[in-house]
Amino acid sequence: MNRRILLGLALAFLGVSSNLWANDWAHWRGPMGNGVALEATPPIKWSDTENVKWKVEIAGRSSASPIIWKDRVYVVSAVPVESASSRESEPVSTRQEGRSRGRRRRGETAGELEFKIFCLDRSNGDLIWEQTAVVATPHEGTHSTNGFASASPCTDGENLYVHFGSRGIYCYTLDGEPKWKRDDLGEMRIRNSFGEGSSPTVVDGRVIIPWDHEGDSFLLALDAKSGETIWKVDRDEPSCWATPLVVEHNGQKQIIMNGDNYARSYDFESGKELWRCAGQSTRPVASPVYEDGIVFVGSGFQGSFLGAFRLNGEGDIEGTDQVKWTVRRGTPDIPSLLLVSGRLYFFKGKTGIFSCLDAETGEPHYGQIRVPGLRSVYASPIAAGGYIFLTGRNGSTVVIEDSDEFKIVATNSVGETVDATPAPVGNELFIRGEKHLFCIGE
Repeated sequence: MNRRILLGLALAFLGVSSNLWANDWAHWRGPMGNGVALEATPPIKWSDTENVKWKVEIAGRSSASPIIWKDRVYVVSAVPVESASSRESEPVSTRQEGRSRGRRRRGETAGELEFKIFCLDRSNGDLIWEQTAVVATPHEGTHSTNGFASASPCTDGENLYVHFGSRGIYCYTLDGEPKWKRDDLGEMRIRNSFGEGSSPTVVDGRVIIPWDHEGDSFLLALDAKSGETIWKVDRDEPSCWATPLVVEHNGQKQIIMNGDNYARSYDFESGKELWRCAGQSTRPVASPVYEDGIVFVGSGFQGSFLGAFRLNGEGDIEGTDQVKWTVRRGTPDIPSLLLVSGRLYFFKGKTGIFSCLDAETGEPHYGQIRVPGLRSVYASPIAAGGYIFLTGRNGSTVVIEDSDEFKIVATNSVGETVDATPAPVGNELFIRGEKHLFCIGE
């Protein structure tokens, strides 16, 4: 199918104009939720000196991915108050974050933090505006590889929606003016104090917020204009870090969610659970993907499961023909799935071992290949310009062909830790490193 037609169909079920989203990256997994930018053609080679259009230092710490809308880039961060207050007059590109780079032990809490949003000029990285949503001391700790601002923001082209978890959900205009906030949802208690991190989704005037933790879990739909609750449904699920995916089938929008107990679908309008299927492994992180009436949901910690589910099921669909196929080997943990050109790409667990399956049959094109230079991977794979970009925690990005065969075409590095998923837009690639935001472009 022609790529432009495919993009238009995908954007239609998300309820947005292809003219608006074709050259934007408004959500951490892109316009289709699959990690794909069909119209983007970023460079496939870069270094410290080659094809780095600009590079700016971002105060604080975050593994949230950047989003791009028109000529602006939006990123979030949690900045230690003592670091921020001593550098208020300094530009974002020169700030250091002091002790916030220090590695915490699991469960060790941070001090007082400013939860911030930065808006940068896409052309040169200059700061356009910044806002502090809230100043707070986290009530519990986080994993040493996770910060306190791990949820990626999203936009519908009118407003910016920022989810700081237990610190609240905040809505701003794209020029940084506060519109509403919801800081009344309580405090999450995350398994083993691993920290929070599920990102919100905005579709058709609703912001979908996942709230899975060791307490009372729920899924929430807020009115995007006012922040008021449209519906709230309880979930018998413990901690989960997946982001909701909204798809459409036979005129009905469904919200697909991963979960420790079940993969599930909810009616977008009412929040009613439509179907569920057991089989996921414990404490899931990976988000679902979708193509041609099938959703793919997987997890890979203390177990391994990947299922292809038809969208017309009802109730418990385990063992029925609504489950098209399953795989129980080599499935992803922290990095999410990538679905493009009828191929399903994923890492094993959070390692550099990589597989590619036929999305229709579940049969491997290739499987369990160790990607040279990648050992530990948190960032999800992305696709742009006929290539797949694989980024490891060591800052290396291995670029391979989008094909049935594993073929490396380039290996690059930004020289610092990368946990956030890169964002390909137009002829540029935006990479959020531990210290800097990079714009890779010719």
